Parts: sequence; C-alpha cells; structure tokens
Amino acid sequence: MNGKVARIGIASKPGAPMDSYVSITAVAGSGLKGDRYALGEGSWNKGAQGRRQVTLINLRFVDGSGYDFLETRRNIGVRGVELMDLVGKEFAVGNAVFRGVKYCDPCERPKQLARKDRSFRDAFHDCGGLVAEVVVGAIISVGDAVIPPKKNY
Repeated sequence: MNGKVARIGIASKPGAPMDSYVSITAVAGSGLKGDRYALGEGSWNKGAQGRRQVTLINLRFVDGSGYDFLETRRNIGVRGVELMDLVGKEFAVGNAVFRGVKYCDPCERPKQLARKDRSFRDAFHDCGGLVAEVVVGAIISVGDAVIPPKKNY
C-alpha cells in the first residue's frame, strides 16, 4: 500500500524552529535543501555532512501525542505506510528515491526545544520514525506518494 507525504519541515540550524514547506528539494547524498542535516550542522551529524540526511515519521503516532509535527523535529510526516518496513530498502517519495537507514530512536531534544512537560522519548517509544538517505534527488511535495519497494515473489 502506498502512503502519502502529509507534512514537510526543516530547520536551518540546530535548535532553530522547524519551518513548514509544501515542496522542497531532496538532494542526493545530502538531505533536504536548506535543512541543518543537509548543511552538516545537525545535532546528529555536526561536521559530517551526509551522515544523517532525512527523518520521517508516521503521523498516526503524532496524532494525540501532545506534540505537533514540527515539534517532533522530523523532516517528513507520512500517512498510510509502515516506515519500519523500509529499513534497508529503497523507496520512492514522489520522483525522489530514498533508502531507509535505521529506526530514528526518540531522544529528549524535541521536548527541550518545545518546552513540553511530556517526555518525547515516552510519547514516541517504538514509533520515533525512520532515518533515510537521499539516493536520487528531486522536488518532493505534500501529497506525493510514498511507494515502498516491490516485493519479489
């Protein structure tokens, strides 16, 4: 089943507020244009551009969590696709191609930056999202399909 991109967000610097976008350019080997991770300035890739590129989260876990999508500090919010099925696989987001790298373990940085009482780690235990890398760059937009790899039978 194909999912859909429902939200896109980036922050230009570590700790800066996330900004919402309708469309953005995914850059191969780098991340989302203008995002802290694409610039090699993210909390998880400082000085190592390309190490951590893009994060995705399933919005069904955000609904009712007490956190807004932008407060999760993830780049792409999706609906209708199981992100953990994409670990180690290539998948399309619109015309871009991503590769799922690993589970995005929730930490407390979003809680601190959003000044929330509820623990982010507790709110998103086992549903923190996916770290992915951009294999083929393209403009991605809200509404684009998220297409998992075809199964070989």
